[in-house]
Amino acid sequence: MLGKMGDFVTRLAARLQLEGGQALAEYSLILALIATVTIIALTALGLAIIDPLDKVAKCKI
Repeated sequence: MLGKMGDFVTRLAARLQLEGGQALAEYSLILALIATVTIIALTALGLAIIDPLDKVAKCKI
């Protein structure tokens, strides 16, 4: 009986340790998503301000 309990605890501990890698993978996917959205937003913003900056640069005082 005690041997079965020890085996159960060992398997449970091993399973809990495996979930740590899963959490790391989830965090990396979230980080990749945030980076992708940020790059897209900055690219769109950059394209939106090119024309006003060109007009300012061409303006002669």
